[in-house]
Amino acid sequence: MKKVFLLIVLSISCISYSQKIKDSILSKKLDTYKRITISLPPSYSKDSKKSYPILLLLDGDYLFDPFQGALSYGNYWDDLPEVILVGISNKDNERYENCTYDEATGLPEGKGAKFFEFIGGELMPYIETKYRTSNFKMIAGHDVTAGFINLFLYKDAPIFNAYISLSPELPVEMENHVAERLAGFKQNIFYYVSSADGDIKKMKTKINTLDENIKAIKNPALNYKYDEFKGASHYSLVLYSIPSALYQFFASYQPITTTEFQEKIVTLPSGYVTYLKNKYDILEKALGVKMPIRINDFKAIEAAILKNKAYAEFEQLAQLSKKMYPKTMLGDYHLAMFYENTGDIKNAVKYYQSAFQLQPIGSLTKDMVLAKADELRGQIKKK
Repeated sequence: MKKVFLLIVLSISCISYSQKIKDSILSKKLDTYKRITISLPPSYSKDSKKSYPILLLLDGDYLFDPFQGALSYGNYWDDLPEVILVGISNKDNERYENCTYDEATGLPEGKGAKFFEFIGGELMPYIETKYRTSNFKMIAGHDVTAGFINLFLYKDAPIFNAYISLSPELPVEMENHVAERLAGFKQNIFYYVSSADGDIKKMKTKINTLDENIKAIKNPALNYKYDEFKGASHYSLVLYSIPSALYQFFASYQPITTTEFQEKIVTLPSGYVTYLKNKYDILEKALGVKMPIRINDFKAIEAAILKNKAYAEFEQLAQLSKKMYPKTMLGDYHLAMFYENTGDIKNAVKYYQSAFQLQPIGSLTKDMVLAKADELRGQIKKK
């Protein structure tokens, strides 16, 4: 699986995504122009009301392409949402200068403090003003910048909801401070960290301690994952980590899978429609992604209702499908299923016929509902 993801990321040129936009912002904090690269989703110019999660890369020079490739691939299969990607460019050893910190406190100092203020006070407001961003904001870094991103967690109201820390170089006591901060969040917070068996040893020791500290936390608001890749180095772990982190954060975005259906839905004693509503409510509230419920997810709930003979829930499903797709036959089709399975054949025929007058959707066609109405009429005549 790891090798597959590696090939995917390396094959990004084969997958269509929006072009890179080169930009620069004059930073008063740094007293210079900072170059940035931006990638807008393919649908950005097509839907003027849609907003998108944002992912900021502190190492835009070499993290931009692999992140863009993974996002493009995942979105192609409808596993990952479209995201506005922003990468900060660095000159020579500038990334180390930007991440300077006080060795006694572990807090940013000098140019590090200015860079910290640039991100929160200049760059993010600039991006949020210029582009349609949602309230879900991610930040990612590698080694020294991966440690630096944790400093945003120290703020009382962090501007980022999700952190991708790729083999972080952790300043003094950060392995303890990060865990303490993650333990106290009331709102949803997402945190990913990775290492490898071939990682730099002095960094890996602290990373392992960080992992142990975070795993000891009992906080339902925390979405956490740690990966330790076998056979990977400090540099190759990046390509393994990127899809793992993104799929972890956006797990609720993915369509209902066979595993989810069998382990989480069918096993419920009731509340199948509520499960579907909650899945998309979480997606909007926690991840800032608003979208209509997929037709295949409706079909999965249909199957669960039928399998568990919870036929009364078809009425709730009909209300939801009418709300999502009011011009289609889906709502009347679900009402027809309710009446058919509760023994009211006349009303079942009525709603199958009503569905015939509306627009087909997904695999649901006019021929299908008409055939169903004719079949049930035949049952009435036999009686």
